[in-house]
Amino acid sequence: MEKKSDKFNIHQKLEIVIDEMVEKELSLKDALKEFEKIYIEKAAKIYKGNMTKMANALGVHRNTLRNRTKSLKILKKS
Repeated sequence: MEKKSDKFNIHQKLEIVIDEMVEKELSLKDALKEFEKIYIEKAAKIYKGNMTKMANALGVHRNTLRNRTKSLKILKKS
């Protein structure tokens, strides 16, 4: 079970990154795209490119994940 302090820690870390993005005038669309790409790439590395395991861990359908990896130009194995 995730502790309340862990969530706060993640929130603080995200605020630092988001502050930088806003200061650089990165659009919300581009920021979300970049976050999603990094998030999926990390999952690909952990699950060695296994789309079914990645989809389960990320809470999305495998076909949705496959479409997102194509649109974000993410290689199957990272």
